[in-house]
Amino acid sequence: MSATLEDILRSHRTGQAVVMGILNVTPDSFSDGGKFFDPAVAVEHARRLSTDGADIIDIGAESTRPGSLRVPAAQQIDRLREALPAVTASGAIVSIDTTLADVAAFALDCGATIINDISAGLEDAAMLPLAAKRQCPIVLMHMLGQPGTMQQDPRYLDVLAEVREFLSGRIKAATAAGVDRGRIILDPGIGFGKKLPHNLALLAGTASLAELGCPVLIGPSRKRFLAELSGSQDRLPGTIAACLETYRRGATIFRVHDVAPVRAALAVAAAIKAKKFTTEGTENTE
Repeated sequence: MSATLEDILRSHRTGQAVVMGILNVTPDSFSDGGKFFDPAVAVEHARRLSTDGADIIDIGAESTRPGSLRVPAAQQIDRLREALPAVTASGAIVSIDTTLADVAAFALDCGATIINDISAGLEDAAMLPLAAKRQCPIVLMHMLGQPGTMQQDPRYLDVLAEVREFLSGRIKAATAAGVDRGRIILDPGIGFGKKLPHNLALLAGTASLAELGCPVLIGPSRKRFLAELSGSQDRLPGTIAACLETYRRGATIFRVHDVAPVRAALAVAAAIKAKKFTTEGTENTE
């Protein structure tokens, strides 16, 4: 059974694992750019994500891969105009992946219920007031620099402490703008202005981020550092490993391309974590 919006917002208290499926209606996203640019194909993929077990469909109309160029609000809205209303009409919980308030407002008007802002409300001063006015959940993510330049030479003295301090500050900014603290989700921004050691430190330090008292979202899906670690171009095993290890450390929302295998792995991890074992039938020891 899919999580409700309230389940998602309480997941850090209940330990319920939530899967956010990625839907990019862009020509140039790093992993699936162009595959779902056609509205009909995008809607069909959203249905497939839901069937595979996605609790949230995260739809975005601007690539934020390293080196990408920014896309103005009007162009993002044009890309979303056909697909987004059809996806929300299916009954799915939809988040809009944008840093621009005009795009977020359009998406909310079309039935989206969550804002996913990689700038944590810094790029557009109208974003936090919009979230407050609409009383909608918002994802606040850490990013060093801008997508076009963020991977050129990111440096930190203590990446975990700095990201935690940033997110704590953005919680304060959001609540000062009128956003209900219970509707804030935090994302450390894996791969957004981070080298491999930075990503590992953040993943290992998930428990510290969870101590801020909001659900923690982790988005490692298919990212380059996974191939660097594994030596394999198949990034799915690394994606699953990152999700499971951060779930064990307190993260509860996982933004991924490959919903079905991640959902299955998290179901097993959740059962082990909760020690909910069935005694029905014959035990299978194979």
